[in-house]
Amino acid sequence: MVSHRSPRHSQPLPTRGARLTVLSAAAAAAAALGTVPAGAEPGGGPTDSGEASARVDRLYEEAERATEKYNAAAERVTALRKHVERAQDRAARGQAEVNRMRDSLASVAGTQYRTAGLDPTLALLLSTEPDAYLARAAALDLAGSRATGRLHELQRAQRALRQHRTETAGKLQELEKQRRELSRHKRTVQSKLSAARRLLNRLTPEERADRDRASRSGERPGQDGQQAAPTGLPVPASGRAGGALSAAQRALGSPYAWGQAGPSAFDCAGLTQWAYRQAGVSIPRTSQGQAHAGRRVPLSQAQPGDLVIYRADASHVAMYAGNGQVIHSPYPGAKVRYDPVNMMPVSAVTRP
Repeated sequence: MVSHRSPRHSQPLPTRGARLTVLSAAAAAAAALGTVPAGAEPGGGPTDSGEASARVDRLYEEAERATEKYNAAAERVTALRKHVERAQDRAARGQAEVNRMRDSLASVAGTQYRTAGLDPTLALLLSTEPDAYLARAAALDLAGSRATGRLHELQRAQRALRQHRTETAGKLQELEKQRRELSRHKRTVQSKLSAARRLLNRLTPEERADRDRASRSGERPGQDGQQAAPTGLPVPASGRAGGALSAAQRALGSPYAWGQAGPSAFDCAGLTQWAYRQAGVSIPRTSQGQAHAGRRVPLSQAQPGDLVIYRADASHVAMYAGNGQVIHSPYPGAKVRYDPVNMMPVSAVTRP
């Protein structure tokens, strides 16, 4: 048991320099015990390469969902911009029509003012040519009637102009709202991809190569780092599907780039939309939209050119190439390639 009483013969107190030395040594020891390895995530970083790879996969999925939201917002912004342009054009035409009507009514009003200063009966009595005067009076009556009609037309045109201006203002507000949403989704995508890159940078080259091989099960290496086409493909169901599949095959080896729809880089839905556009078919920009862009068929009856939709939220899409393979643009850092159709859960198969 330690006594708290002072000893009878106390030892000399350490000098100030000695005390500082002891404190410095204690601080150094504490710092050494609390040191975190460089690059580790405090309080919850991945403990091995398998966990880091799984987190990268989750981040890529989250980034892909955000990319689809970005693409949908971009599509709405494009459509709204066209609506705004049309509304502004209608408002401009309406203003020009109102101005024309005002000028016409001003001319009629000036004529009436100049001729209305004399009583019509007195003007008839004083006229040297009564027949000519009566003809002019009839013309003025007709002009007055026409002026009344023009006034009503002007009022209708002014109401239409106000409506066009209100519509334009509403479209501009909605456009600004969608632009803000677009920026928000863009920041989300960039944040997820940055986090994935930081995790990937912690893996050794060998671990990254193992991860890539694991994600490309069933790969058939071809020339120039691309994959050879699966053999024994059935004949496409239609000329449009065949044209789209040929376009997708031409894109093999192109890099993934989020928010891109060709011709040199693609995200998943950008690739399938671009491929079908080359075949003369217009389909939506997002994988969720493409899930409803045609007739649903069972996976067992899939034909080349069909769209294979993945995950319950339809956040990924690929094009069926036959023989149990699809062509798709997988994720950042990867290129357009073949992969097994069952590489992830299939939620639908659509035939545009």
